[in-house]
Amino acid sequence: MSTPASLKNSLLHKNFQGKATMSEWKRICQVDDIPVLGSRRVSRPQGMDVAVFRTDQDDVFALLDSCPHKGGPLSQGIVFGTSVACPQHNWTINLANGCAKAPDEGCTQKFSVHVEGGVVHLDATELATLATDLTRPVAGPVGKKLASA
Repeated sequence: MSTPASLKNSLLHKNFQGKATMSEWKRICQVDDIPVLGSRRVSRPQGMDVAVFRTDQDDVFALLDSCPHKGGPLSQGIVFGTSVACPQHNWTINLANGCAKAPDEGCTQKFSVHVEGGVVHLDATELATLATDLTRPVAGPVGKKLASA
């Protein structure tokens, strides 16, 4: 039996309370577009980018592109097993849940991923609503007027 056209980009899953919900999935890329043991960044209209990671087993995970320690860009980290090492202070972040491994503490936002037919999808509602109030830190004298010589 084929899936009705109206449900092609929707899948049934359970939310954190165990209730079935319908989610719209946004097509992001092909799995092969993400380097093995690497990542790809997904921009959003609001909030920080989302980092999509690929393991050597072709498992795909998505986290907010921000280390829970000091906000380092996880997309620039080294992926090993099901973890990524933050490029700033070498914290190890679990790709499945976004949490730092002991003795470090803290978590970054994780995003739901669905892979079908080699295509990576992220939950459109999560992309539009989770961690949208956070922005990437900007280096330099932002907002300060530079004295003219």
